[in-house]
Amino acid sequence: MTNNKILRIIPIGGLGEVGKNMTLYEYGNNILIVDAGIMFPENDMLGIDYIIPDFENYLKDKTHLVRGIVFTHGHEDHIGAIQHLLEMVNAPIYATKLTRGLVEVKLNRHGMSGKADLRLVSAGDRVQIGPFQVDFFHVCHSIPDGIGLGIETPAGLVVHTGDYKFDHTPVDNWPTDYAKLAEFAERGVLALLADSTNATEPGWTPSERTIDDGLDQVFEAAQGRILVATFASLISRMQQVANAAERHGRKIAFTGRSMVDNMNMARELGYVDFPERLVISLEKSLSMPDNQVVLMCTGSQGEPRSIMGRLANGTNRKFDVREGDTIVLSSHPIPGNEEPVYRTINQLFRRGADVVYESIAPVHVSGHASQEEIKLLLHLVRPKYLIPIHGELRMLKQHARLAQEVGVPKKNIAVIENGQIIEFVDGELRMGERIPGDYIFVDGSGVGDVDRSIVRERESLGQDGIMVINLSVDHQSGQLRGEPDIITRGFILSEEFDPLADNLQKEVKNAVRQSNGNLENQVLRTVKSFLYQETKRNPFIFVNINES
Repeated sequence: MTNNKILRIIPIGGLGEVGKNMTLYEYGNNILIVDAGIMFPENDMLGIDYIIPDFENYLKDKTHLVRGIVFTHGHEDHIGAIQHLLEMVNAPIYATKLTRGLVEVKLNRHGMSGKADLRLVSAGDRVQIGPFQVDFFHVCHSIPDGIGLGIETPAGLVVHTGDYKFDHTPVDNWPTDYAKLAEFAERGVLALLADSTNATEPGWTPSERTIDDGLDQVFEAAQGRILVATFASLISRMQQVANAAERHGRKIAFTGRSMVDNMNMARELGYVDFPERLVISLEKSLSMPDNQVVLMCTGSQGEPRSIMGRLANGTNRKFDVREGDTIVLSSHPIPGNEEPVYRTINQLFRRGADVVYESIAPVHVSGHASQEEIKLLLHLVRPKYLIPIHGELRMLKQHARLAQEVGVPKKNIAVIENGQIIEFVDGELRMGERIPGDYIFVDGSGVGDVDRSIVRERESLGQDGIMVINLSVDHQSGQLRGEPDIITRGFILSEEFDPLADNLQKEVKNAVRQSNGNLENQVLRTVKSFLYQETKRNPFIFVNINES
């Protein structure tokens, strides 16, 4: 099916990075949004809670064109920015039952209950959203109720996988819908947008069921408490840990607000099934014998404010790590986040815990397709064009190589990053404009009021400390009133700074005397030069001038 209008695909997030996935489909005066996720901050992004896609840049004049928002599944890197998006866009949200429940929990937590038009869909449904006829099909992932999308547009059929893998023995006994993928191929697929997260991993991704044996090994060996850390949205892992607790005669308690909220919601909707006698409160678990308890909590990525992050730092309020605890990190470090994860592991070891994690025991498997599954998908769907999504550039490039191996022509593969618009005209792909887009930092209650320059300033402060120079200057003569007041923090030890202080004061006085009108810059340059010459360090310097 063709039309003289252009189908535009606008990647806002998730291409060239892992996280904050968000893609726009635009046809005429109609926009369909697929996902709106967050990304964890990198190590040098000090004080940043999380990062959201820069959707405002493209949508600010087009919010009235948005016909719907579709979520493929309930992980934070796909739904985490919804409260920010809804502040700008008023459109129906389409999600499966569990995903809708996770969105509702998130909106309730931000005081936005009842403000969203949430519409329930199920795998197998077909819904008309503006000019987009969307087929929802089931995919396996590390969370139940994941879906991919077959988006029929006047320009052709586009298949958007979301996160997927081909698990033949999923824990919910619901494999990816191979038949639907083959049906799309029969209809003719113009373009496939497919997950690239594991494109560098050979073979097949192991089944989620392999975790059961890994958990049994941990439970059999543990003499004290068992603490399992994972994502709060990893609902199927909650069930697996609870099943292991029951098999080994332990009770389970959930801790952390997001973990408890999500567990209660999933339990209410029937996605987890715990006997009443199995689940206990955190308070009760702390008074029971250690060998009868399992605690499930957040913090598998080493987040400082999570339960596990606070336990590692010794700042958790309700309980501490005990000698003999077994701590299981049931997740894979997000690319770029390895350092805080391993730092957390080291700190937990120092506090007397035995830490079990993915690289030493089968306590986690990926929810993403590895190389052989990616090849199988391409054979099933047989797209004319491939656009790798969800991954760093190295992953997107490897996805492209795999596609060439199975016969997709190189010219029909578009490896792009955020902001590069793809256009389809009369069944042919062409590169559109490149729109600007940047990280939007969320810091506390502030959204976008911290930019890269502020983050760089924080990094500078963290590396070499700060120095504040207070000067009292006579307004008429321009001469100093009293001695310069010099304060340092995080620069060097006071006993090392004391020998420099007198000479630094002399340098400042000389700079004041020689000033030709721009006193602040003159003092700043003088002090920076002196400190670097003496210490080879560059602290952040503030010059405060009080004229009277």
